[in-house]
Amino acid sequence: MTTTNASHADLLAGRNLRVGYGEKTVISDLSASIEPGGFTVIVGPNACGKSTLLRAFSRLLKPTGGDVILDGKAISSYGTKEVARKLGLLPQSSVAPDGISVRDLVARGRYPHQTLWSQWSREDERAIDAALERTSTSALADRYVDELSGGQRQRVWIAMVLAQETELLLLDEPTTYLDITHQMEVLRIADELRAEGRTVVAVLHELALAARFATDLIAMRDGEIRFRGAPAEVVTPENLKDVFDLDCRVIGDPELGHPVVLPD
Repeated sequence: MTTTNASHADLLAGRNLRVGYGEKTVISDLSASIEPGGFTVIVGPNACGKSTLLRAFSRLLKPTGGDVILDGKAISSYGTKEVARKLGLLPQSSVAPDGISVRDLVARGRYPHQTLWSQWSREDERAIDAALERTSTSALADRYVDELSGGQRQRVWIAMVLAQETELLLLDEPTTYLDITHQMEVLRIADELRAEGRTVVAVLHELALAARFATDLIAMRDGEIRFRGAPAEVVTPENLKDVFDLDCRVIGDPELGHPVVLPD
């Protein structure tokens, strides 16, 4: 098992995590810190623990051992709204209420910022408009979510997370249902947010996109972090054989320089 030490000041970290579902343990002893201001991408084969780790980081899944640290404190010590003001999550499967419009769904991202004394504000309107614009869903604002295509719905859910305006964004397979054009659009948005100072963590299946956009790449297998570092350090033929049982060659992109995988 690969271990990354977590300090008290970590923005987001796991310490000696044990996480699973019922009697099944998926992650048995994992420690890792998320790089503040970076774009961390988690890759690995199916059922390796990628989404389980992200669910533990977001407090959707309670560890049976160890701690998740958010802003230097155990995440369990925060109230629900307080966590939602610090951390935005796009889960793997999202279900919208029947008959809700796109704008009303995106508006739910503002819930953590509202109080008994301040139910709605111009700031909320600004955040919603900005999220719709950024995800190219402004034209869908008055439509019902349940009449959209899978790709359109995915971008609307991303807009809702962006409307939270959190320092941390956790995205579990954000490119699901999207064609290659919209996959690139979503990951460019995530990269822009990183450039603006936010911290982004994403689970991706597309190794090529992970290698292109990640500043920090985590490769998992069997509930463990096998390799971690810059994409050029992690994406090597030896490492991909170990993690994915993949025979391949790796070359540098002639223009951008990131590693490109060529399966044998």
